[in-house]
Amino acid sequence: MAENGPIRSIGQIHISVTDIDRAVSFYRDTLGIPFLFQVPGQPMAFFQCGEVRLYIGVPESPEFRSKSVHYYRVGSIDDTYTELQGRGVEFRETPHMVHDDGKNQLWLAFFQDPDGNHLALMEERASG
Repeated sequence: MAENGPIRSIGQIHISVTDIDRAVSFYRDTLGIPFLFQVPGQPMAFFQCGEVRLYIGVPESPEFRSKSVHYYRVGSIDDTYTELQGRGVEFRETPHMVHDDGKNQLWLAFFQDPDGNHLALMEERASG
């Protein structure tokens, strides 16, 4: 067992959707997340987001419906916000700072996927 426990990192996160083809189009074409594969005959698709694999799928039963907020780290929140708006993403607000500790600032901009899952762009900037 590792010094800080046996869990080392997140390998995969599930995002519940109702229409797999619509979701694949949104995450691949609109957000530009690298598409890995779709499972033939199953409502499942996989994307690579940094070191974490996203599993987009229709849950087999209601108790497996995911309800998390996903924060996507970007290099420039302003540029990404403008680019995604041009691709049809409707944001709840413009990018805004939510925290400044004097050394670093945290900037966020929230939006939703076609199934209403809450998503956010996230950028950490040096203060000042």
